[in-house]
Amino acid sequence: MRKPRNFYVYKMTNNQRSHVLYTGITGDLARRVLEHKHKLTPGLTSHYNLTRLAYCKMFSYPGDANRKGKRN
Repeated sequence: MRKPRNFYVYKMTNNQRSHVLYTGITGDLARRVLEHKHKLTPGLTSHYNLTRLAYCKMFSYPGDANRKGKRN
């Protein structure tokens, strides 16, 4: 039997008063936040310096995480 996976919805920002939020979904939150902090992937988060994790929530099913991510 396969080990259950967890899925995360997370939001990144650049500081406490920022008006820029990025919402993402991942199966490995620690790795993904590290990628954002070190700007390893070019894109919106690198351009706006979104390196601060502002929110995260864990889900057991990817569909649940996807629905939550789309609502926010």
